[in-house]
Amino acid sequence: MTLSDGFEMDRIKEEIADSFDEELEMEIDESRLESLLGDMADHPDRMQLDRRIYFRELFRLQHELVRLQEWVQHKGLKVVVLFEGRDSAGKGGAIKRITQRLNPRVCRVAALPAPSERERTQWYFQRYVQHLPAAGEIVLFDRSWYNRSGVERVMGFCTEDDVEEFFRSVPEFERMLVRSGIILLKYWFSITDDEQQFRFNMRIHDPLKQWKLSPMDVESRRRWEDYTRAKEAMMERTHIPEAPWWVVEAVDKKRARLNCISHLLDQIPYEDVPRSSVVLPDRVRHEDYIRHPVPEEMYVPSVF
Repeated sequence: MTLSDGFEMDRIKEEIADSFDEELEMEIDESRLESLLGDMADHPDRMQLDRRIYFRELFRLQHELVRLQEWVQHKGLKVVVLFEGRDSAGKGGAIKRITQRLNPRVCRVAALPAPSERERTQWYFQRYVQHLPAAGEIVLFDRSWYNRSGVERVMGFCTEDDVEEFFRSVPEFERMLVRSGIILLKYWFSITDDEQQFRFNMRIHDPLKQWKLSPMDVESRRRWEDYTRAKEAMMERTHIPEAPWWVVEAVDKKRARLNCISHLLDQIPYEDVPRSSVVLPDRVRHEDYIRHPVPEEMYVPSVF
């Protein structure tokens, strides 16, 4: 091996390490967050998965997600995954790890805001339908049409007649989606009363996370039992063979992410996609090509 070969290998190692830094940064951020609360983070019910095991398995599963993505494109599949759960249950963190290595043109996230005045006059499912996938796409819903049976019901944003109509309609709506060829998966992230209290306190004490704690979140904390009753009714009325609910135990965020991704991969059989090898062509060079210098004032200051 020549000196040049060694240099290239070092560059390759640096590039691979850099690709993992985003996950490491998020992990450091979570560790910093827990340290703010001192002894609260050491609660016996909060045993955390060993970090080395977590990283090893996460990167392995993310590699499989890339293979799944290629298979979805190759076969023209249409995949919809719903993520539901209480505030701070870890839905967003799981979605981030799923999308982290994927092509955003293939796998995208739908996180809809509160409906506009116009949308409130539409068929309830109408604003969700426009986000459904075409062939070769995966759509992850960070909350979904199940808002009606959860926050809208508990907070009084709809009537009980609206909720009853939703429960009558949603099983048939989801059967229609499945009959149309959509693969529909529904995950509920489950945490305990104490764990939600802990995570809300983390947000209160951390200036980088306080934006996550909305007045609606605070009110949902008070109405824990109302949300429990609403969740139980939702599960009872909408757990159908064509689109069953899957419950993710989410007190340990790391286990929840790994278990959810592993289960998702198991639901869609996939194989390696045949591909031809890629060979980079030689760059075309012209004698009259001159690269003009960039003015110094256009550069971003090198602070670091």
